[in-house]
Amino acid sequence: MSTSKAETHPIAIAGASGRMGRMLIEAVLAAPDCSVSAALDMPGSPALGQDAGAFAGVHTGVAIRSDLYAALQHARYFIDFTRPEGTMAHLAACEAAGVAMVIGTTGFDEVQLARIRAASQRIAIVMAPNMSIGVNVVFKLLEQAARALAQGYDIEIIEAHHRHKVDAPSGTALKMGQIVATALGRDLKQCAVYGREGVTGERDPSTIGFATVRGGDIVGDHTVLFAGTGERIEITHKSSSRATYAQGSLRAVRFLATRSRGLYDMQDVLGIKD
Repeated sequence: MSTSKAETHPIAIAGASGRMGRMLIEAVLAAPDCSVSAALDMPGSPALGQDAGAFAGVHTGVAIRSDLYAALQHARYFIDFTRPEGTMAHLAACEAAGVAMVIGTTGFDEVQLARIRAASQRIAIVMAPNMSIGVNVVFKLLEQAARALAQGYDIEIIEAHHRHKVDAPSGTALKMGQIVATALGRDLKQCAVYGREGVTGERDPSTIGFATVRGGDIVGDHTVLFAGTGERIEITHKSSSRATYAQGSLRAVRFLATRSRGLYDMQDVLGIKD
């Protein structure tokens, strides 16, 4: 027997008129086990009042609105790819309403991360700097590679994104650095090098370097380079569409359907965490 939309996972989507918001709406509309229960945008957005599926020529009956608490009345899940300040406001509302969250926002500071951890004691949250299934498999490969290449290899992380991205390095690049540093028994805060200019001297072999590229409409490219004597190993992931992030987000929603509280990442969702 087929599943009706009334029996599916009701999802509220933040930033509904943005690039990622629209991709999420399209993914939810195409998923037989999910439904758009609310679509949110900032006060003053020209998209307010429009049907959430209008951009795709689809009538959903769900209007884009800015009233967060009203929007959560019919949602069980909230997907957020916005900015840290917005996510913090959404987090408070979801915690109060008992709505589970999928957080793809990056750029949080330590205070904000602590607030998310505290909220996870009351609601279930999946938070990851990158919801792509492929990227999260790469995270696992990096852990193994770093352990095997712990001696004699310099490590550099190169990332590229579109001109509109506001944080650097990307959350994905930082996560990659954290995974590598942890596997090597290092503290990323102590060994990361985020820029080089002028006479820098010889490279410190204990460091992990980051390089950032911004331009055009690059969705997201990440490479971790292990440079040794006589060879280089490069582990690369390239995104050609935000659809990968949307599909990963829906997998996170399905995972949250089995959890009442706690903080999880995509490694948990994919069942590949040690």
